[in-house]
Amino acid sequence: MNIEVEVRSFISEEQYRQLIMFMQQNAEFVKEDNQITYYFSGEYDLRIQKNDFFSKIWFKKGKIHDPHREEIEIKFEKEKFKELEKLFLSLGYIVDIKWFRKRNLFNWNNISVAIDFTKGYGHIIELEKMSNEKDKQEVYEQLKQKLLELGVKLTPKEEFENKFNYYKKNWRTLVNEKP
Repeated sequence: MNIEVEVRSFISEEQYRQLIMFMQQNAEFVKEDNQITYYFSGEYDLRIQKNDFFSKIWFKKGKIHDPHREEIEIKFEKEKFKELEKLFLSLGYIVDIKWFRKRNLFNWNNISVAIDFTKGYGHIIELEKMSNEKDKQEVYEQLKQKLLELGVKLTPKEEFENKFNYYKKNWRTLVNEKP
């Protein structure tokens, strides 16, 4: 079970509040988390993250916004984040993007549900389940159906790619970070 299968959609601020309330009443609360994630330059989806609980190196095979990808995570104490950043910068990687996200995480019918707000990017719901290679498409279809049960239409991949590319180009301005 090393294939992450996910569906995600942009949601309004009102939907964000409503979905959190729904999950609080109908799902198991897992955690609230504040995350800072750096995406590094290069042909691979390589990231580091610091959250309220730990730091990690995070590698995802495939292309961003693919519905299913293999992922590798290595966790560290959260205090190691600056050392991870220094390591990757010393290896010649450049920080392409920084994300500042507040995540509300729930377990709903054995599905991981993240209801997020990312500064400068927007509100998103993401349903995720781990799978094996053989069952990944079936799991993807189940997740799409669950999203519809929540009253949320699946955002097309192209819309995510366009918004991601805009954010990637403008993130410093969007989050008020100086170069």
